[in-house]
Amino acid sequence: MSPWKRIGVACAAAAAALLVMGGSAHAQAQPPILIGQSVGITGSAAATVKESMLGASLYFKQVNAQGGIAGRPIEVIEMDDKFDPKLTMENARVLIEEKHVTALFMPRGTPHTRDLIPLLDQHGVPLIGPSTGAMVLHDPVPKNIFHIRAPYQREVEMAIDHMFRQGTNRIGVLHVDDAFGEDGLQGALKAFKAREMEALFIEKYDRAKPDFSAIAPRILSKSPQTVIVIGTGQAVVDGIVALRKAGVGAQLVTLSNNASSGFVKALGHNARGVIVTQVFPSERSVAIPLMRELSRAAKAQGVAQMSPAMVEGFANAKVLVEGLRRSATPINRAQLRAALNGMTKYDLGGLEISYSPEDHTGLDYAELSIISSDGRFQR
Repeated sequence: MSPWKRIGVACAAAAAALLVMGGSAHAQAQPPILIGQSVGITGSAAATVKESMLGASLYFKQVNAQGGIAGRPIEVIEMDDKFDPKLTMENARVLIEEKHVTALFMPRGTPHTRDLIPLLDQHGVPLIGPSTGAMVLHDPVPKNIFHIRAPYQREVEMAIDHMFRQGTNRIGVLHVDDAFGEDGLQGALKAFKAREMEALFIEKYDRAKPDFSAIAPRILSKSPQTVIVIGTGQAVVDGIVALRKAGVGAQLVTLSNNASSGFVKALGHNARGVIVTQVFPSERSVAIPLMRELSRAAKAQGVAQMSPAMVEGFANAKVLVEGLRRSATPINRAQLRAALNGMTKYDLGGLEISYSPEDHTGLDYAELSIISSDGRFQR
């Protein structure tokens, strides 16, 4: 059973309990707040998607168990787009025009989210917490997209700056040939320019049919010290495996969109020593209130292991719920967008987030982690 369907079961159980206690006619009469999600439940990003969805469901279930929003449970309608931008658009039309969702939530992918902008604007639908940090989604500010994570370019610049300070100057970039890859590349080029460096190489691979058989030997011939690998899920796994098989011993770095236990598992023995940028503090940072809250929710709901992807899902759900709580009644698309635009200095749990009509950026947090021998992200 999917996390969202478990939410629905929990909501039904809660409603039944209220009926037994009396006074449930009012509770039963409250319609759910419908939230739509089109995301790659299957496909190359599935491992990370599963963990981020689980993190979000932990928070939604907690909120519903406490009575929902003004007595209304949150119901997430999920649709699988297989990480295909065309399916994302098709699903979004169904969710918006037929299911009449109040908002869209946590889609994954730069081209997927970018292509949604005209549809969101046409119907006035806010989208909260896209799992992408592409600059094209930040500048100019899309009026209906509200980010939580930092931009990808911030991650790439930070990683290159770290390598430069370690004395590394033979740095190359391997990126997927799409809007996401181009965005990450631009971040790398800005970082190189700021340090008066040039990329040792720039290689790109096809998004639909990634093939590293010719790319890996070319990279080996450059004798890199560091390779920045920009891409998603299984394609990045395949790229890293191909590089190692070809004999590339360089430090490998990838971005936070791959910060999941599933990604580490897919890499197998090739995972150790890979650097992964992060856009939230460690899930094991018990000094941070957000992580303590996630830990309590996970324990209460029988989830034994947490991951960075779960943190992102949990945080995104918190922001969406806070927007709903601040919305004027009746809660609808326009009221939610207005509430989010007026959200200033909201404490996410040790991390502060603010929005305005001119700024939907969200957080600016970024740091590095390295995959240890036991498969954990060490900070």
